[in-house]
Amino acid sequence: MRLISLACSNTEILAALGCQSLLVGVDDHSDHPPEALEKLPRVGPDLDIDMDRVEALAPDLVLASLTVPGHETVVEGLEVRGIPHLALEPTSIEDVYANITLVAEHLEAGGVMGVRDRALRLVEAMRSELDPDPADPAHETAESNGPRPSILIQWWPKPVISPGRRSWVDPLIRRAGGRNPLGHEDRPSRPLEDGEVAELAPDAIVVAWCGVHPSKYRPEVVYRNEAFRNVPAVRNGRVICIPEAYLGRPGPRLVEGLKALREVVATVRSD
Repeated sequence: MRLISLACSNTEILAALGCQSLLVGVDDHSDHPPEALEKLPRVGPDLDIDMDRVEALAPDLVLASLTVPGHETVVEGLEVRGIPHLALEPTSIEDVYANITLVAEHLEAGGVMGVRDRALRLVEAMRSELDPDPADPAHETAESNGPRPSILIQWWPKPVISPGRRSWVDPLIRRAGGRNPLGHEDRPSRPLEDGEVAELAPDAIVVAWCGVHPSKYRPEVVYRNEAFRNVPAVRNGRVICIPEAYLGRPGPRLVEGLKALREVVATVRSD
């Protein structure tokens, strides 16, 4: 079976299922696992996919992702050309689990044997790390450690874009012991005015800029913004960088994202 992945999260799901050898092409941003991708043809960045090249690679299935803003046009292009595809659109951790199983079902239907069992094991392993434990002090209903610190995730700096309740990151923040200041908003994410960030007064700001290598994250952009001068996160030096790969990609590495968020919460509580 010949596969093309057009999103980092899909590429990482395939690798975790042991199916990276089936890839015949990936998008320009996919970077993990590096050893499996270094020799693969690249078909362009997420919003400028080279459809001619995709078609020339003769895939049996293309994995797209509607979590990438604007990716709808890419999916439309696949449909117009009649290229077999599966477009994932998770908005919760449960959706992520379901998507992993769905991918495996499509692969097994295409003749890849044993992948559904591997998917079940992968989901079970992720659940053991990500699902809340009622005995854990960070459990969603536990308040024994005092009020939950407010953790604002920055997907982008100008304008600030942050996740709402319809994002897999919202439950991750809760399971880490924190609170998403936009968790009451029924949307995946939205842009924020600087004044809104100041009013939200987060205890910590997490820099996890999408499509930017962590080596190029610039927390000083947050610290230098005069509008944020009195925000607790800025005032107390709690602008913390977490690779977007751990938070922004709905796949197996969300486990690392939860660990990183727990460290953020611990930092706030220790001050």
